Amino acid sequence: MLIETLSTFPHMYDSVMGESMMKRAQEKGLLEFRAHDLRHWTHDRHRTTDDDPYGGGAGLVMKCEPIFEAVEEILGKEIVEVKLASAEVEPGEDTGCPDRASSAATETVQWTVSPSEDCLSESGYSVASPPAIPTEGSRAPKIVFLAPQGRTFDDAYASELAAEGHLLFICGHYEGIDERVYTLADSVISLGDYVLTSGELASMVVIDAVVRKIPGVLGAQAGPIDESFTSGLLEYPQYTRPASFRGMEVPSVLLSGNHAAVARWRREQSLARTAASRPDLLERFATADALTEADRAFLDSLA
Repeated sequence: MLIETLSTFPHMYDSVMGESMMKRAQEKGLLEFRAHDLRHWTHDRHRTTDDDPYGGGAGLVMKCEPIFEAVEEILGKEIVEVKLASAEVEPGEDTGCPDRASSAATETVQWTVSPSEDCLSESGYSVASPPAIPTEGSRAPKIVFLAPQGRTFDDAYASELAAEGHLLFICGHYEGIDERVYTLADSVISLGDYVLTSGELASMVVIDAVVRKIPGVLGAQAGPIDESFTSGLLEYPQYTRPASFRGMEVPSVLLSGNHAAVARWRREQSLARTAASRPDLLERFATADALTEADRAFLDSLA
């Protein structure tokens, strides 16, 4: 998978993408990551990426021009032209909706990148050669924004993005992004009802959740499957050595060697934890007819 980011502070990614699982995914050849500096596509001495909002108000709004120029250079002008042609946005129309449908999202491109294909862009910034003509063979790159009006991010959404081959995250800052830029969006994601300093921080959370679902990234094949939210429930408690620590004991069933008993204990603990901490998840789980008769009997015993 190729993941790229476009932001005003690309070095924020250095530590996150250069350590632990993100680093290993790149070393294994399962992930290629590129952080692009939006200021490379500005043309004034101050490298300005924002300006005062029309109509007044506090804060600064990120400008259209550098973002559009950057996307044209990174992904190719043809992709931007298709999106603009399909948008037909009227003044004042809200374009920042989650998973905005566009014909560009279903276009296919063939783009094989290697270090020898790097080129020097018009801005003087080295980027990989963009696709010249969309062809059959693979899906177009998916352009992702982080914004409050987006679809709330969850484990299912992470799985959807992990199935893509190429993601470009466009990260906002300051007061927000000029609404016209959202014509480029394939997906708009919100992490929740709170405010972060920048889209870079939000994109790091999404990237981590997505990359760990790429086959081969985690050491254990069951790693991304046997976790909270993947099954619809919170994960059961985990223990490791020593079996006894300061008067706190590991549940005896985990030491029994009885795999069936361990599996049932873990299922019951997941149910109990979800019922206590996230009853909303349990309600959805029950509505989906995922509860067995044994599950229902256990939950009744908790009442």
